[in-house]
Amino acid sequence: MIVEKELAELAADIAREAGELALRRRDKGVQLAATKSSLADIVTEADREVEALIRGRLQEARPGDGFLGEESDAEPGETGVTWVVDPIDGTVNYVYGIPAYAVSIAAVQGEAVPGRWQALAGAVYAPAHGELFTASRGGGAHRGAQRLAVTTETPAGALLATGFGYDPATHDGDLATVRRMMAIARDLRRAGSAALDLAYVAAGRLDGYFERGLKPWDFAAGALLVAEAGGVVSRLDAASARPMLIAGGPEVHERLTALLTEEA
Repeated sequence: MIVEKELAELAADIAREAGELALRRRDKGVQLAATKSSLADIVTEADREVEALIRGRLQEARPGDGFLGEESDAEPGETGVTWVVDPIDGTVNYVYGIPAYAVSIAAVQGEAVPGRWQALAGAVYAPAHGELFTASRGGGAHRGAQRLAVTTETPAGALLATGFGYDPATHDGDLATVRRMMAIARDLRRAGSAALDLAYVAAGRLDGYFERGLKPWDFAAGALLVAEAGGVVSRLDAASARPMLIAGGPEVHERLTALLTEEA
């Protein structure tokens, strides 16, 4: 518990600093640095600069730890702890000036592969809103001094969130999944940042979340937030190219899983 709390505090401090750097770069205007899987999946110079800052701060504070980031090569460590980092989750929002983006930093123990790690601590910081969400294993999830809790009742239907991949070939399947999920939905949100969607589930702002094709850095911190807020997070088709991540309060998670299992 003590170690986890210290890791969460370190993640929070670095996430704040990294987020403020991202915000300053955004205010000055962003530049397109490259593309990833498609023209829509863009990388900015700010992504790289922010990740470099995070990596440098972590190396200073905990030089023996491993590192897995979106914008740089993985680096194994010697302590059994690996930091899983998304410097700017929601890069397209960031480029377009939409404030739904976040810095996501998680510390995990074990192999840096979802399903083979144990999440120890995490922080999700939304610099445009000045909101910091933190969690530590066994220590709960918090927004500032407020302890977070997932919603447990959805009498009017569940407010759900999702996201779509950048490959146009996957859009029909994603839309078909949305149509199926609307059977239990009050409404649907598609904000463009998995880390923030998961933080909002933990905070009770959303009742549930589902998305295919997420990378480890997209959800490492957010999944711990949900779990420590009393929710459930799971992955379907984990061995596939596009696993499905499901998060929510226990009841919503169960209903989403049932619908998605029927779909499969």
